[in-house]
Amino acid sequence: MSGRADELPDCDMCGIVGLFCKTETHRHELGRLTAVMLREMRDRGPDSAGFASYDAGLPDRTRITVLAEGITVDWGPVAAALEGVLGAEVTVRAVHDHVVFSTGGDGRAARQWIIDNVAGATVLSYGAQIELYKAVGDPDLVAERYDLASRTGTHALAHTRMATESAVTTNGSHPFATGADTCLVHNGSLSNHNRLRRFLEGHGESFQTENDSEVAAGYLAWRIRSGDTISQALEGALDDLDGFYTFAIGVADGFAILRDRIACKPAVVAETDDWVAMSSEYRAIARLPGAADAEVWEPEPARIYTWSLAA
Repeated sequence: MSGRADELPDCDMCGIVGLFCKTETHRHELGRLTAVMLREMRDRGPDSAGFASYDAGLPDRTRITVLAEGITVDWGPVAAALEGVLGAEVTVRAVHDHVVFSTGGDGRAARQWIIDNVAGATVLSYGAQIELYKAVGDPDLVAERYDLASRTGTHALAHTRMATESAVTTNGSHPFATGADTCLVHNGSLSNHNRLRRFLEGHGESFQTENDSEVAAGYLAWRIRSGDTISQALEGALDDLDGFYTFAIGVADGFAILRDRIACKPAVVAETDDWVAMSSEYRAIARLPGAADAEVWEPEPARIYTWSLAA
C-alpha cells in the first residue's frame, strides 16, 4: 500500500445512499429525498460526505465540477483560457469552494486541462447531466451547504465517510468520477489498486488522489469509454478488482449496484413502481414515500443490478 497519509485507501465503515427515480413522480424532490436518506447514514460516516446528482442537462453542454478548497483563483481568466483550448464558449459559476464550468466543448479535454493548469484544484466530475460536491464535516451540513435538497433530476448518489486508516480530507471523500457522467461510491477496500492504477494510466486515465475508490471509478470510465455498457464494465470488474466492495454507480441514463463475491459489506435495496433505492442500512430507505409497500431485498454477491431510464 502506498500514497500520502491523507489519501490512503480506507478500510472504513461508511454509508452509501442511492436513489433512482423510475418515473416523474419524485424527480422534483430528488435532492430532498436523497438528503433525508443521507441524514440516516451520518453515524456510519460523520467526518465527511459528498453527493452526485443527475438532471436532464442542456443540449450540447458539458459541466465540469471543480473543488477549489483552500485556494484563491480568479476563475474568469481560467474560463477564458479554457475557451481558447476548447474552441468553445465557457461559463463558470461558484458554489462556495466549488466551481462549475459549462461548455459546448470537449469535457474530457477540459478536465485534463484544469488538472494540468490550475494548481490545487481537483476536478470532481464532468458530463452533460452530473454535478458532484463533497466536503469535510457533518453530512447534514455538507448537504445544506451545497443545497442538495433543492436539486431535481433522475438519480443521485451520496456517501458518508468514516476514515479509519487515513486523515480526514475532502479529496478522500466520495463520490469519485473520472469519466463522463460516470460516478461511483464505495464501501470496502481494494487490494490491487496500485497495479490497476498504473495499467489505467497507460490506457489514458488520469487520477488526482491515491484513493482506491478513484481507481475503481477510473476502471469503469475506461471500460465504458472503450465501448462497454455499464453491465459489461461491471462483469469485468468482478475479475479485475481484488478486494471487498459494495459499489453504487451512476451513469448518464441509469443506476447500478455491485457487490464482490463475498459481499461482507452491508447493502439493502428497495423498489417500487416509482423508484429504486439502495443504502447500507434499511433505515435510510424507510423514510422514502411508499417504502412500506416496496419490495426489499439484499443484493446478492457478484450479481449486477442495473436500472435504466430507457427501460
